[in-house]
Amino acid sequence: MAESSKTTTKKKKVAKKTAAKKTASAKTGRAASRTPASKRSKVSAKALEENFKPLTKSEIEEFRVQLFTMRAQLLGDVDSMRGGALGDDSSSELSSMPIHMADIGTDNYEQEFTLGLIESDRKMLREIDLAIVRIEQGEYGVCVATGEQIGRARLKAKPYARYCIDFARKLEQGLVKPPSERDEEGDEDQDSND
Repeated sequence: MAESSKTTTKKKKVAKKTAAKKTASAKTGRAASRTPASKRSKVSAKALEENFKPLTKSEIEEFRVQLFTMRAQLLGDVDSMRGGALGDDSSSELSSMPIHMADIGTDNYEQEFTLGLIESDRKMLREIDLAIVRIEQGEYGVCVATGEQIGRARLKAKPYARYCIDFARKLEQGLVKPPSERDEEGDEDQDSND
């Protein structure tokens, strides 16, 4: 009997400790970790440092291959969508002729939607082409606005990225203007002063 009360007491203590850890981790928003905070900060600082080192030649070559692959795929997609949206099909006109007014509306909507996708893909193609030019000029992986290194993680997610993540966020929030707009405003100011 005494032994069962000892195990019950032990179970209660373990349950209290587990509950205390869960409460602590819920308050901080983090799961309880066995790695001390000092080691976590050293590890994350090292990983952050590695992310922003200049790219090696082999890494640049990998991104170049990836960009050319993306470019080829997008060109194929744009060509096939253009053929479908503009009615370049080789089928007869009679079979593609809508019978009902609702069919005409649906066809028009689908055509406009496809043309919007084509425009989006063309913008991405322009970004990819600019990235390829930056590789050829030896400027790939550097933010065109700030001159800072673009992180590897960002380039892996978006290999045609022109801006570092900080500048891109500011740009999305409307806090800064793209470099081309800032340059144009500067040219206008100089023209008006001349």
